[in-house]
Amino acid sequence: MPHSVVPAPYPYAIGDLQGCCPSLEQLVTKIPDDAPLRFVGDLVNRGPASLETLRKVRAIGARAESVLGNHDIHLLAVAAGVRNPGSSDTLDAILQAPDREELLHWLRHRPLAVHENGFLLIHAGVLPQWTVEQTLELAGEVERKLQGPDWKAFLADIFGNAANRWHEGLRGIERHRVVINALTRLRFCTADGVMDFKTKEGLGKAPDGFLPWFDVPTRRTSDTTIVCGHWSTLGLVMRPDLMALDTGCVWGGRLTAARLAPEPADRAVIQVDCPQYCDPLG
Repeated sequence: MPHSVVPAPYPYAIGDLQGCCPSLEQLVTKIPDDAPLRFVGDLVNRGPASLETLRKVRAIGARAESVLGNHDIHLLAVAAGVRNPGSSDTLDAILQAPDREELLHWLRHRPLAVHENGFLLIHAGVLPQWTVEQTLELAGEVERKLQGPDWKAFLADIFGNAANRWHEGLRGIERHRVVINALTRLRFCTADGVMDFKTKEGLGKAPDGFLPWFDVPTRRTSDTTIVCGHWSTLGLVMRPDLMALDTGCVWGGRLTAARLAPEPADRAVIQVDCPQYCDPLG
C-alpha cells in the first residue's frame, strides 16, 4: 500500500513584534508546530523585551525567517557606534548582552525582501516603479553591504530623508538610501514615487498629492501579494494583493499572524491582545 504524502503546512506571517516577547510566545501556541514562520521585521525596540524577542526568533532556526525593519537597522547602527539611541529606545539589554555579537551578526544577515510561493515579504513598502525582480535585486545590493566587512561605515551613511525618490541613474549611497527608505519606512508616496516620511497616521491623513504606496494605480507589483508591517495606524488589511499585519502590538493593539495560502479565502488570521507600552505616534 503506497504511503500517503502529507502536504507541508503553509507559512504564517507575523506582524511587528518590537520587543513584545510575551505576546509572541502566546501567539505561536495558536500556530501549527510545523508551520514555517515569516516575520515582517521590527523584531526589536519600544517594547519591554527586545533581547528576549531577538533570542527567541533566532532560536527558532530554519523554521523562521525575518526581513529587516527600520528599528532593526537602527539597532545595528547604534551597536556600530554610528547612530545615537533614541529617547524611547529599549535596546540597552541587547547592547549589553553577553551574546550581543552573535545576535547582531544574525540580525545583519537577515534579508530586506523575500519572495516565496507568490508572496513578497517586506517591512514597509515597495515603490511603484519597481517590479518584484527589481525589488529583490535592489534589496540584495543592500544586503551585501550589511553583510560585508565595511558594514559599520555603510550604516554611518544610509540614514536621512533627502533620498526620497527613485530613478534608474542613482548610484552609490544615494541609491542604497532610497532602497532602505522604501523597504523599511514607506507609507505614502506620489504616483511617480516621491516618498513622504513625516506622516504616521492612517489613510485619512494622506498629504496632498500622496497615496498609500499600495494604492498607486501604476504599481508594477500589483500582480503579487505583498506581505508587510510597519504601518501600525493602518491596522490589519487583507486584500488579494496585500496583507498588512502591523496591528499595533507595542501600543496595546494586537499581534497578528496570517496564513500565507494561495487562495485569499484560506488566509486565516490569528491574533492575541497585547499590553500597551508606548504611543503609536510617539
